[in-house]
Amino acid sequence: MIIVADSGGSKIDWRLLKQDGSIAQAQSSGFNPYYQPIEHLQHILKDSLLPVATESVTKIFFYGTGVSSEKNQRIIQEAFLTHFKDAQIEVGWDLLAAARALCGREPGIACILGTGSNSCLYNGEKIIGNVANLGWILADEGSGTSLGKKIIFDRFRKKMPAKLEEQFNARFPWSREEVLEKVYQQEKPGAFLASFAKFIFQHLKEPYCYNLVYESFSEFYENNVMKYDNYQNLKVHFTGSIAFYFSDVLRQVANDKGITVKNILEGPIAGLTLFHQKDIQ
Repeated sequence: MIIVADSGGSKIDWRLLKQDGSIAQAQSSGFNPYYQPIEHLQHILKDSLLPVATESVTKIFFYGTGVSSEKNQRIIQEAFLTHFKDAQIEVGWDLLAAARALCGREPGIACILGTGSNSCLYNGEKIIGNVANLGWILADEGSGTSLGKKIIFDRFRKKMPAKLEEQFNARFPWSREEVLEKVYQQEKPGAFLASFAKFIFQHLKEPYCYNLVYESFSEFYENNVMKYDNYQNLKVHFTGSIAFYFSDVLRQVANDKGITVKNILEGPIAGLTLFHQKDIQ
């Protein structure tokens, strides 16, 4: 049996690839080694994974946020070895998960557009280029957080159309002080800002909302995708909720810039499952 995991801060999607070709699945709470102790992952393994891992496990592929450092990779491997002593364990970051899920074994540019954003150049085997990720304060163009920042800015700077502003205020009746508290004093400000993307999607036929998304995606392409050599001749792929739900706009912007977009997935786990089926022995 092979275990494949896609881990985020809020949830982990598990796939268990069995010898007979069947696939079992499970879902658990998320894990990020920068914010949670390794004991949290131990509890997840015990409560959510072990009850469904009923066959001998030969390989484990764990992809997640906060796992790019060797230190974090090592502590995650040790957590798995507690329960799966004979398994080969590979721990990779979420960008590698995106590249493998989206590109498979072909070269391409893999991108993440969700709460945050990121991209990489992939040669069919490994990541060979990555435009520096500067986080939600400095960058994250095209992300849910970026869209939220833009609409909040326009709301309080009176740049939003009057009718749309009325609808926005009815749904989010927060004062300037309340919004600033949520952004600067409470946990997960990026997730808070990204929550406004749903409102934008629901009003996407409004020229203001469409243009807001279009311009944000333009910034992403220009500051990320178009920084890679030979981008015009490579297929560009996306995963993430923002890419998935705003895919029509994402493809339109790409077309206008002469960029070829192929796969757009809401999440990488299905693509990762296909990628790792070759590892079943």
